[in-house]
Amino acid sequence: MSSSTEHRTDGRGRTTGSVLSGLAVAVGCVLFLGGFVWGALIYRPYTVPTDSMAPTIAAGARVLAERVDGSEIRRGDIVVFKDDVWGDLPMVKRVVGTGGDKVACCTEQGRLTVNGKPVEEPYLQGSGPASPVGFKAKVPAGQLFLLGDHRNDSLDSRVHLTDGDHGSVPRSAVNARVDARAWPLGSVGVMQRPTSFAALPGGISQPGPVQPITFAVVAGAVLILGGAAYGPLARRGTRKRG
Repeated sequence: MSSSTEHRTDGRGRTTGSVLSGLAVAVGCVLFLGGFVWGALIYRPYTVPTDSMAPTIAAGARVLAERVDGSEIRRGDIVVFKDDVWGDLPMVKRVVGTGGDKVACCTEQGRLTVNGKPVEEPYLQGSGPASPVGFKAKVPAGQLFLLGDHRNDSLDSRVHLTDGDHGSVPRSAVNARVDARAWPLGSVGVMQRPTSFAALPGGISQPGPVQPITFAVVAGAVLILGGAAYGPLARRGTRKRG
């Protein structure tokens, strides 16, 4: 009698466990696949070919860039853009000035100024001035002034100052805004917005949904693996009891 009752109890336990493991796998698949689809609709991967954005983004690094309209771009954003004057390839630079801004360098302390206000730039390569050569420009309406973080090795708006738009590019040239580093593994992480631009009109942008997307993919993978592992573990436990 006792043996029969134990057998039925174990059976119900295995049935409940099988249902729960199946549910975990199903939910995991939804999260995992849904996260990938969500990410594919919003983000595009790019490989940065040069070290002009070092140390923020090293040469050869892979980044995830959110598809955004140029009107959403704020100072401090790292953007992917393509402009005929700059060349026929996508480029990655940081926005330091928007339409109407007066951008200049450098103060006696070696800082960049936007509308006369010095800007702290902790992301720059090295400890020297914000630019090895002085410059000043007024950004036309609807345009963006772009610089690399490695100012000693970046071909950016400073090179195009004599162009009709004072080195700036139109907002419509922007394809995406860099939200995270995806490779190499040691540099993986969300791109932080520089707070030094927050006090200026328009403030800074907010990160896209890269973190919830990552959570959905990771959580989905854990549920799938955990649910799939239940069967073999349950059978091993049954054999041991037998």
